[in-house]
Amino acid sequence: MSGTTAVESAPGYRAGRTLPLRVEAARQLRRRRTLVMGAVLAVLPFVLIAAFAIGGDRQGRDGRVTLMDTATASGANFAATALFVSAGFLLVVPVALFCGDAVASEASWSSLRYLLAAPVPRARLLWAKLAVALAFSAAAMVLLPLVALAAGTAAYGWGPLRIPTGGSLDAGTATGRLALCVAFVFVGQLVTAALAFWLSTVTDAPLGAVGGAMGLTIVGNVLDAVTALGDWRDLLPAHWQYAWADALQPRPEYGGMVKGTAVSVAYAVVFFALAFRHFRGKDVVS
Repeated sequence: MSGTTAVESAPGYRAGRTLPLRVEAARQLRRRRTLVMGAVLAVLPFVLIAAFAIGGDRQGRDGRVTLMDTATASGANFAATALFVSAGFLLVVPVALFCGDAVASEASWSSLRYLLAAPVPRARLLWAKLAVALAFSAAAMVLLPLVALAAGTAAYGWGPLRIPTGGSLDAGTATGRLALCVAFVFVGQLVTAALAFWLSTVTDAPLGAVGGAMGLTIVGNVLDAVTALGDWRDLLPAHWQYAWADALQPRPEYGGMVKGTAVSVAYAVVFFALAFRHFRGKDVVS
């Protein structure tokens, strides 16, 4: 934007003080889509409790006990089940929404050029948008299992986490392991976040960025189901999205989580770099 270089030398001007994170966070928090998404994630555990109450007890298929079959054993079991049923798709939605809407929404409102003319340096604008989007995404990741743990404890009691394959974890250990699982799910979603953020700098249509990120995430899940790909599936972030279940064992195994983290971070770094590179030379007219 013209005039930015001249203003950089103006008395009192500090590029790092433009667009404070608290201001951007407050703007995003007041938006309807943020409130709706938070409400959906907070209500889901209660919907699951009602579903289990209506459906009654179920036996595992072919005599096998699954995580769904132990959902009502304790609050920890219920939280693990809520995380399991939502990690594959539902938790993708807030990540794609917050990151895909970050820059594209400003362009669709024709306010992006005014932000840059304030003047907010382009790199500063992207860092602020990205930091707030990731913070809200992380909050969404924490909100669902936290509400599920509280609601599950109220409905089924505070007790050990019963492991479908046998054994159990005491409530304190299970809570710590669940926190680690949530952290891994968030790291796994960094690919979707980075892809959505990159698309947000490419298009002026927020729905295009959000839908594009979710669409490609779904494609990754479909490709992971193609067993003919063999070891090539190890390069797909979707292949490791449930590796966190290995941490909910008496003797946890973290190998899958480490590999999944490496794959997700590698893809995320590439897409985040593409976002900054593209936006740096983009002709902002809206």
